[in-house]
Parts: sequence; structure tokens; C-alpha cells
Amino acid sequence: MALPALAVSPASGQLTGRGLHGFYRDGRRVLSRCELWVAGDEPLVVQGRLTGADRARFIGTVRRAGERGPDPEVHLERLRNADGTERITFRSSAARPVRLPVEIRLATDLAELGAVAVGFPGSDLPAAVHGAGLRWSGPGMHAVVSATPTPQDALASAGLLRWELELPPGGARTIDLRVVLEHASGGPGSDPSTGRRRSAAAGVPGPRSGVFGAPARGDRSPRPWAPARLDCEDHRADALMAASLGDLQGLAVRDPAAPADVWVAGGFPWRCGFAPAEALWASRMLLPLGTRLAAGTLRVLARSQHTAPGADFGRIPGALRDAGPHSPPSCTGIEATLLFPTVLAEARRWGLPEQETERLLPTAERCLRWLRSAADLGRRGSRRGYVPDPVPEGPYRCETQAHAHRAALLGADLLAAYGSSDAVALREWAEELGTRFRADFWVEDRAGGRPAALLTADGRPVPHLGSAAAHLLDTGLLGGGTLAPGLLDATRTGRLASLLGGPAMDSGWGLRSLGAKESGYNPFGHRGGAVRVHETAIAAAGLAAAGHERAAGALIKGVLDAAESFGYRLPEMYAGEQRTTDAVPVPHPAACRPAALAAAGAIHLLIALAGLRPDVPAGSVALRPLGTAPLGALQLTGLSVAEQPFALRISRLGMGMVEAAADGLQLGS
Repeated sequence: MALPALAVSPASGQLTGRGLHGFYRDGRRVLSRCELWVAGDEPLVVQGRLTGADRARFIGTVRRAGERGPDPEVHLERLRNADGTERITFRSSAARPVRLPVEIRLATDLAELGAVAVGFPGSDLPAAVHGAGLRWSGPGMHAVVSATPTPQDALASAGLLRWELELPPGGARTIDLRVVLEHASGGPGSDPSTGRRRSAAAGVPGPRSGVFGAPARGDRSPRPWAPARLDCEDHRADALMAASLGDLQGLAVRDPAAPADVWVAGGFPWRCGFAPAEALWASRMLLPLGTRLAAGTLRVLARSQHTAPGADFGRIPGALRDAGPHSPPSCTGIEATLLFPTVLAEARRWGLPEQETERLLPTAERCLRWLRSAADLGRRGSRRGYVPDPVPEGPYRCETQAHAHRAALLGADLLAAYGSSDAVALREWAEELGTRFRADFWVEDRAGGRPAALLTADGRPVPHLGSAAAHLLDTGLLGGGTLAPGLLDATRTGRLASLLGGPAMDSGWGLRSLGAKESGYNPFGHRGGAVRVHETAIAAAGLAAAGHERAAGALIKGVLDAAESFGYRLPEMYAGEQRTTDAVPVPHPAACRPAALAAAGAIHLLIALAGLRPDVPAGSVALRPLGTAPLGALQLTGLSVAEQPFALRISRLGMGMVEAAADGLQLGS
């Protein structure tokens, strides 16, 4: 994947036209079928693997009539790039010249990715011979496949290109393919109505994601984060870090309205467009790698904020999403609105330049004004003063109050730094929220109680336990390396840690989105029991910060074990089946893979081992690593604090040491 381009195939490398197979560009399937046949048969593919987020390599052998013995004399290599190029190389070890009849069978439907993903592709289009290849035409666009060397035969009716290759003894021959999407009024990627480059691809609704869209880019985005590297005693962690960074690079997209702003798409195939809350979470989790991604994401969202007077003033728009079996859909726009001031405040602590912070401060202030007005709606509706989600009907979700509390405290910290008198009122509001929350959102039982998942509109607590409760542990970064106070006291935090670390919630591969003992539990329920990587990461980091290191370490090791099974490309979620001896995690059939939140969550998990807490405005940085050192000794290089390279080392005893830092940055306690 290298958005807006991507390619999907099985390990054989053969694009059969079934399912999601194909080359895609700008959300359109440019080629659905690309099958290689040699000497009248398909090659035997012995290995197919990703060599990067945007590259794959397939190795195969060719058996010819008359060959003796078990050793094939001809083998082939297919090198495929997401951008629509493929190189097929045949190599011979025969003592005599070899003649190879080669066919490539091609087809396309020019279907939108959203339609293909939900199982409604179009019919194959008729082909025409075009130059050194074939061409298919659809409404306002053409798909073109060209080949080098020029085929000796091209059959449009069969979608077939043919060669007779002569391989000398010990020699090789290569065929290069190039797949291009052309619009009727211009070249590749142009708008059919204007001939200019398109800013976005149209799409159809997916089952969970709303309207699909993939912004077009004429070139690859620069990497908006530092080239981080992990060297760990458990080398699987190194592989997970590298693969996750590669996936994020493949999902990085320039904003068409401001090409300097880069954000990450949600994932393939359902969310290749902009998902506000997910993009913010990913940028927040990647702050140890620099603030550029956060700044670009925040600027994109600032342009979308409601600024007209009314009930929506200050809110960032976002779609509804399914919230599991026990509550109505929640609003991603509310989550994004509450995340915006949090991400801006934390980015400033990591070293976001002051002028950039000041530029985004008015948007954060409007988000905080919306927060107070939404809470006032909640107060009028139920006399409780919580933030309903959606507004104004509710319900009042546990995690939404955690987001609101964090936004208020970090937002107050941010406003105070710039001399705003609103900071005091925000802190007072957050304190009142905490007092009410501790009274209303805790359900006592014989085991010590648990947080309620939500309050209904009439104030009735719903006690189901799920991974959303992990957000209560994520309080946010303040000055001096301290964390904001949470909504739970130490005793109840300990009880929550025990619940999250217990077998009902910890599957052994990560945290279930709904406890296995809860009614409605479904191991494949994406918010009803499946393991969601980013919420597991939030839980692990929060548990570590609260001093519950063994529970945090168990979650980290569980996700790492799962990542090994998935070839270190974690899906956004996988089944919450309980781990057993010699078992492997079960994939979820509708999970995005690659997925921005899974990749960013994996990096968040690994960097949480170091307990890195900077305060660049104060010129300090603190290290509070896990004393249990669950993955052994490690070294992190290529991080970024104060826009300068940062490196650290953690010993097997959990002792931390800074090895490289910006001039003037002091190590705090």
C-alpha cells in the first residue's frame, strides 16, 4: 500500500479477479485480473511475502514437459509495487537454451473499492489493443496496461498478452508491466470534468465506515515522523516497530487543500479516507516520533470545524459508528472534538513550535467552548452535567467523560500558558465532573465494584465491562513530566487494573472490547468482544503509568505474540478467543489490514516501555520505564523531542538512560 495506490493478492501473486484482488488507484480498481501462465500452466509459487509496506516479492518455479528429476531448471521472480508496476524475471539453470511460452491474462471492471469491498463489483469490461498492451474504457476513465518488451501477440477478446521468450543457458529474461488509470480529459489522476488532478475518489458506503474516499496525490508523501528504530532483546519487537512504521507510511496521505499537511488514513479496505478521531489518535500515539503528523492532522481538522453560531459551534464533524451490543451508535465527531485540545496540548509538550501552537489555539478554544455547552445540555437533560454522546440525547458514556475530563485539564493547562482566564473555569469544571463521576459511574459489587459503561438518559448505570474503560487510565501529559489526575482514585484504579488483567478481559492476545462473561459477548464483535489493538495499547500504557506494571507487561507481550502470528502487520482487531497452548489468534473477517490505529498502537505499546515524558517548554524530559522490563533490555533511537533527535536505553533491570537529546534539555525526575 502507498495511498492512493495499492495492490491486493494472495501469496501466489496471481490476481484472479475474485474478492478484493487487484491494482487500485484513487479508490478505483484499475486491474482485477493479472494471471501469469508459463508453458501452458500456472507456475508453482513457493514463497510470497511483503518486502515493504508498498512492495511484494513472489518466487516460483516452472516445470516443463520432458524435465527429469525433482529439480526445476527455470524459476521466476515477480516484484510488485503498489504504484502499479511489476517486474517478472525468468532465470534458467539449464545447460541448453530454453524456449518459454508466456501468457498474462488480464481483466478489469473499473469498480470502486467501496463496491468491491462489500461484494458488489461490476462486470468485466471489454478490452482493446492499445500500444504495447491493452486498454479498457469506463465512464470518464480508462485503464491501460503496457508491457516491455512489446508482446508478440495481444488478443483483446481474451484479455491476453503473449511472448515466446528465449532463455540462453544460465540466462534470464524480464517482462515489465505498468498499470495506469487515465481520465478522459487528461492524464493519470486527472478530474474527468476539468482535466485537473482529482482531489478525492468517489465511493460507496461500507458496512462500518461511511463513505469511502482516498485523496489523490501526485507523489509519495514525505515521512512526517522521525526514523525511529528499536533494538530489543526480544527481536520480535524490532520487527513489529519496523513493520508498523512501514504500514503507516503506506497510509500517509497529503491533504488536497494543503499539500504540506499529511495525515494517515484509517486502513484498508474500509477507511482509506480521512477518519477524524482515528487520525488524531494515530498522530497522538506517534508524538514520540515528532510533531509534524500531529500538526498536519490538527490543521486539516481545524479547516473542518463548525464556526457558525449555533449548537454545533466548535464541534468537529464526524460520522456515527456502531458502539456494540449495549449502547446506541456513538459520534466520532465528538471524540475528535475532545481529542483536539488534548493532542495540541501534548504536542506542545513534545516540542510543537510555539507559532504553530498559537495558530491552532483558537480552534482548541472553540472545541473547549463546545465541551462546556454540550455538558450544559447534559445538565439540563438529566441534572448531571455530563457530555452526552451523541448530543443532546445521550447516553453518557464512560469513555466520553474520560475524554472530556482530559480535554478540560490539558486544555486549561494550554490556555494558562497563553494567559487565558478561561483556564480556571475549565479546571473547576473538571473537578466537579470528577466528583459527580465517582458517585454516579461506579457500580458496587461483592468483588469490589466496576465502572459503569454508560449512564442512560434517565441516569441508570449500565455495568457491562469493556475495553472502553481503559480510557479512564489515559489522563494525559501535563508539565514537568506529570500526568493529569484521573476520574478514579487509586483504589478504584487498582480495581480496574485487576479487572482488565483478569481472564474475562485479557484474552492472552490483548484486551477484549467486551468481557467474555458479559451478555452479548461475541469474540468477533468489533465492539462486542474482539481484541482492538489501539485500546489494548491505551490500557497497557495507562496501567504502566499507574504503577500496575505486571498487568501492562502481560498485555504488551500478548499483542507482540499476536503480531508474530500476523507477520508483524497487525490488523485493527482480531477475534477475542481465549488463548490456549499452541493456538494462534484468529483473524477478524472485516478488519482493516493494514490499519493506522493498529500500527500506531503497536508503536505506542513499545515506547510505553520507556515511560518517556517530555516538557519541552520547561526544557526537561523524564524517563519512567517499566521496572519489570517485560521484553528485556532495549534501545530506542531516532525518536524526536523538541524537533531534535532523541535516543534512550533501558536495561534489563528497568533502569533508563538518555543517550542523545536536544541541547539544553535536562533529565527530570
